[in-house]
Amino acid sequence: MLHLKQKSRPLLYLLVIFILLILGFNLCFAQEETGEAELAGEFFGIPVSLGNYYFAKRVVITFGAGWRGSPRDAEELEDLVWQELLFSYEAYRRGIEVTDEEKEAEIDKIMQAEKVGFTWKEDKREYEKWVEDKIKGPIELFENQIEHLLRIEKLRQQVLGSIEPEVTKKEAYQKFLDEYNSLGVELIQFEDSQLKEAEKLYRQARSRPEVWEEKKQGNPEAFKNLTGPYALDFLINLWGFQREDAYKMLKMKAGKFYKPSPIYKGYAVFKVVATKKADEKDFKGREEQYLEKIKNMKKYQGFKDWAEGLKEQANIKIFIKPDVEQTESEENDNSE
Repeated sequence: MLHLKQKSRPLLYLLVIFILLILGFNLCFAQEETGEAELAGEFFGIPVSLGNYYFAKRVVITFGAGWRGSPRDAEELEDLVWQELLFSYEAYRRGIEVTDEEKEAEIDKIMQAEKVGFTWKEDKREYEKWVEDKIKGPIELFENQIEHLLRIEKLRQQVLGSIEPEVTKKEAYQKFLDEYNSLGVELIQFEDSQLKEAEKLYRQARSRPEVWEEKKQGNPEAFKNLTGPYALDFLINLWGFQREDAYKMLKMKAGKFYKPSPIYKGYAVFKVVATKKADEKDFKGREEQYLEKIKNMKKYQGFKDWAEGLKEQANIKIFIKPDVEQTESEENDNSE
């Protein structure tokens, strides 16, 4: 289900409403020749109007959607806006439509999630007030936004449905082991340029463990406590541990030190604190579950690859200059 983000941005929205009232609410990709000054950009050689650009930008700012996440900065916002526009065009090109019933069902879900005290189909005045409060715009804009998002979700499901990856029992078993083997460590982090310092600490700590405690106290910002123990899957995918290193540490005794190795940023020297090994017999009852999990992971990676390929083919050209200061202000408002 789609969800609304918490805050509105009045100045941007007034501008958007003004443009959309002139140009119309629906995203459309006409072939007409227009002056570059009136365009936000183009892809596939097709002009993208300012109206379409501001519509997509407002959708990204207002609505959260699982397929794209929330932008962390102005650059990511612009990337997501152009992705939104491109996906909308691709859905249009494929003839993907949204029925009134589908749109109404989604609005029902949103209203239930928001716990409104009225029936939106019957109490139009309350519905209008609620929409105005949430998006600072008219009902027609809100419902067009919902239709747009549902159309993109249909596109996403269509692409995912076309991807049939091969999955092996070996891959499923490895995922099971990653999730059920656990490791607890302390680590001290070093920049890429500090590898020699990391190697020095490793040598010293092996012969004199008190050096480790001194380093922890002397540089607390570089020290990380991951004593959990945490699943190797978490350490590998979130902290950037190399799988080979994680499994070697899993075989070590508590209190032992492990050599400098890459993590998500730079290197780290590790002190093993705790280990917990998976019971390999448990995989038999979970084999189908993990085969499906690997299949879905490959599907979503396939979708990402498809999206990147679409962007390359589109040859996006951007004419409009993003208002970075305004974007940063909007993001700050949303974080309050």
